[in-house]
Amino acid sequence: MAAQESGTTGVPAVINRQEAVVSSNGAAAGGQVEQTAQPQQQQQQPPPNAWQVIKGVLFRIFIIWAISSWFRRGSTPQDQTSPGGPPRVPSRNLFPKDTLMDLYIYISEQEEFTEFNDTSALLWEQRDLVFGDWTSGENGDGCYEHYTEMDTSEHIKKNGSLYVHVYFTKSGFHPDPKRKGQYRRIATAHASRMLNKYKRRRFQKTKNLLTGETEVDPEIIKRAEDYGPVEVISHWHPNLTINLVDDNTAWVKGAVPPPLDQYVKFDAVSGDYFPIVYFNDYWNLQKDYFPVNETVEKLPFRVSYCPLSLWRWQLYAAQSTRSPWNFFGEDLYEQSDEEQDSVKVALLETNPYLLALTIIVSIVHSIFEFLAFKNDIQFWNSRQSLEGLSVRSVFFGVFQSLVVLLYILDNETNFVVQVSVFIGLLIDFWKITKVMDVKLDRENKIAGVVPRITFKDKSTYVESSTKVYDDMAFRYLSWILFPLLGCYAVYSLLYLEHKGWYSWVLSMLYGFLLTFGFITMTPQLFINYKLKSVAHLPWRMLTYKALNTFIDDLFAFVIRMPMMYRIGCLRDDVVFFIYLYQRWIYRVDPTRVNEFGISGESHLAQTAQNNTPSENRTLPENDKPIEEKKND
Repeated sequence: MAAQESGTTGVPAVINRQEAVVSSNGAAAGGQVEQTAQPQQQQQQPPPNAWQVIKGVLFRIFIIWAISSWFRRGSTPQDQTSPGGPPRVPSRNLFPKDTLMDLYIYISEQEEFTEFNDTSALLWEQRDLVFGDWTSGENGDGCYEHYTEMDTSEHIKKNGSLYVHVYFTKSGFHPDPKRKGQYRRIATAHASRMLNKYKRRRFQKTKNLLTGETEVDPEIIKRAEDYGPVEVISHWHPNLTINLVDDNTAWVKGAVPPPLDQYVKFDAVSGDYFPIVYFNDYWNLQKDYFPVNETVEKLPFRVSYCPLSLWRWQLYAAQSTRSPWNFFGEDLYEQSDEEQDSVKVALLETNPYLLALTIIVSIVHSIFEFLAFKNDIQFWNSRQSLEGLSVRSVFFGVFQSLVVLLYILDNETNFVVQVSVFIGLLIDFWKITKVMDVKLDRENKIAGVVPRITFKDKSTYVESSTKVYDDMAFRYLSWILFPLLGCYAVYSLLYLEHKGWYSWVLSMLYGFLLTFGFITMTPQLFINYKLKSVAHLPWRMLTYKALNTFIDDLFAFVIRMPMMYRIGCLRDDVVFFIYLYQRWIYRVDPTRVNEFGISGESHLAQTAQNNTPSENRTLPENDKPIEEKKND
């Protein structure tokens, strides 16, 4: 058995997740870590979900709006007084505007720093900085920069942690508390954080099921055997920006809105707050991180100091805020690192006008997606006749949803994605009850205990010619699908590696459906052709889905995506245009029933009957005049 490092999981558009996940508590796994090899060729390369990227942007915009709403409220007298306590007095910044200050940056392997006398721990010292100065520095923007290459200790090579300790002191003071004459508590602002970032890297034992061989590096196999299927590896990024927020807001302790409250630190004695030190790594892309192991002798590190406005700090704080759904667990709702990088790259490289258009169109896309779902439910819920509809396509849709659900469960995908796919599967099962008569046979029980479920075609489906055409369409379709499925199964078995036979079956079926699933839309086209009518189709739902497909086309060529995803959008467009062509050539036929089981002739007859005077209406044989009913 071999072990293969897993990368992006081949799941549907909404299931694009990266296997390297940051540990929330920064706990390091012991043991020696070596340079990881590049991931092997994946079994499937699914298209990334552009809408997950856009929705991430919209979610952040919502958080920014929520934070801004707190500030628009102004001062709130009710927050000034705590129940049963003294009134809360607005505080002030302990570093007023234009305060002259010094910057000290220390590097240590300890989370609590006390070695101020160790000169090797001092990374950077910058004197005579001015609080709120935006004009000094090399570029005249108030920013300063320092670059160095640090030696990698054995502790760091073995997955150890490295911390940066930043101190801002008023000019003339020192951050060391042991220097009685030079240290003052309210004249020192301190912040620290861990520089390295721990990520979990997962390994899956895969092999060629026929030969038992694998192309994975033997070192990766050995590491997987030593550390198990999940390994925690320390990663390093060479850049870090330290921002000092140019802020003199009269914050009130206990009334600072989240997520800003975790950055504003108040002095316990005076009640005033220290300058806000913010470690800004928002623009540190995940692709620039590299693992720290025995082969890394030097760690490049570029640290920058810049002032930061209150408004921009709010933006960055909102971007780094954890999702409110995080009570489910860290891995359930958080965006993957790759998706966060996609948002950042879009903000950096996309034209502002195009970005604004992207956000607007994505909102429209979400509305159409909801309307398509609503009309699909309404269509099947109110359907009275199945004439012209492919019942077999409904069953095939259940099969597709079931394969997708089993596949994402086998690949340990995001819990929220699993729930959404499961809900979609339940809806597909519900559609079966609308296209067939489903009953429980309590007389013929399975093993004498469980009632047997029986399926029977509805009369409107059997009595019409739709069933004949539906069977004919799937018979012709099987002549194409089964040879393609066989060829793809042989290819997957010969050239791809799998965890086992169960995983091979799921990955083979999923890959086949992902590539050729659009063919299952053709039976409905065949039925339309045979009936020479499209009045039975849910056109509202199809229209909303078609509009979403066109929006997908727009972003498929604007955002970087695999060519297979672009081809997938194009083939869906082709199918819809065929539907439109059929709607054009098969004009309105009053004898055909619509999706509610009503034809044009029956509607006209009902209207004429309602308009006929009551004295001229013909009463049914079993009905009585109103006078006789009153006498009875």
